[in-house]
Amino acid sequence: MKLYYAPHTCSLSPHIVLRELGLPFDLVKVDNKTKQTADGRDFRAINPKGYVAALELDNGHVLTEGPAILQYLADLKPESRLAPAAGTWERVRLQEWLNFVSGEIHAGSAPLFNAALPEEAKAIFREKLFKRFDFLQDTLTRQDHLTGAAFSVVDAYLYTVLGWCKFFAIDLGRWPALPAYVKRIGARPAVQAALRVEAGQ
Repeated sequence: MKLYYAPHTCSLSPHIVLRELGLPFDLVKVDNKTKQTADGRDFRAINPKGYVAALELDNGHVLTEGPAILQYLADLKPESRLAPAAGTWERVRLQEWLNFVSGEIHAGSAPLFNAALPEEAKAIFREKLFKRFDFLQDTLTRQDHLTGAAFSVVDAYLYTVLGWCKFFAIDLGRWPALPAYVKRIGARPAVQAALRVEAGQ
C-alpha cells in the first residue's frame, strides 16, 4: 500500500493508524501547492480531488476521504480492535463520531486556514468551533477516548485536527480535557513514530 500524505494535514490520521496496525506501507509526500508528489508525478492523476489523504492499494485501486480510509485499514486487522465489527451498534457509534470530527471539527477548522478571510468571518467560525469543543470537553471529562475506554481510529483523527489549533492561536486550555487528551494520544508510540517521519527526523 501507498499512503499519499502532506505534513500538518488530515493524512496524519491514517499514517498513525497504519503504524498502530503494523501494516507494511510506503509513504509518498505530496506538495499541497504544486500538487506534485515527491517522485515527480501529478497527484491529481492519483486523486482527481487534489487533496490528501489517498491510499493506493496493491491492486491499484485508490481510496480517498479520511473516515473511509481509517475504517478500511482497521478492518484489515479486526483483531486490533481499532474499529468495532461492521454491522454492530458500536460500529455505527464510531461512524457517528467520525462524521462529527469530519463535519464539525475538521470542516469547522478549515476556513481558519484562509488568509483572505476577514477576521470578522473567522470569529464566527471560531465561535461555532468552540461550541463543538464544549461538547468534546464534556465527553472527554467522562472517558479517555471518544468511543469509551479504548483507543480507536477516530482518536487518531481527532488528535490530528486538534493539532491545527496551534496554527490559529487557539488555546485549548479553555477546555482542560482537550490538552490532556492530546497529550494522552500523542504519547502513543505509533503517533510519535508518525510525527517523527513527517517532520523528516
